[in-house]
Amino acid sequence: MSKKQKTKTTGYTDDHAAAGLDTKFPEIETWPNQFKAYEILIDDPEFTSVCPKTGLPDFGRLTIRYMPREKCMELKSLKEYLFTYRNLGIFQENIVNQVLDDVIKATNPIWAKVVGDFRPRGGISTIVEVFYPRPKDSKGPRG
Repeated sequence: MSKKQKTKTTGYTDDHAAAGLDTKFPEIETWPNQFKAYEILIDDPEFTSVCPKTGLPDFGRLTIRYMPREKCMELKSLKEYLFTYRNLGIFQENIVNQVLDDVIKATNPIWAKVVGDFRPRGGISTIVEVFYPRPKDSKGPRG
């Protein structure tokens, strides 16, 4: 690229990318699991958050699927936890990864999967899936 050509940027900064990740989220409460080898699927079909750059609301469906080890998530505290995102400026990819990290912290599951299926904005929708245990070839600052 010659010096006269301008590079095109999106206007997104490192601060936008990290927005919301330093938030103090409420603890997800748990209760003792009584059984072995079963799955729990939690569905939040009206999940909302805010784009950290535009301030516009994001809408989507968030699902959490996990196999409990010794603890199960208490749903009222999970709902209060998820409400924290309602007015929080945070990217969709960060939401899904943060939720997975907090589910792991609360329950130490055998495995877990979190999916964010976000509604279209500007004609494009986004689906983000994260897994625990994380794949061995996962790379990045948090993985």
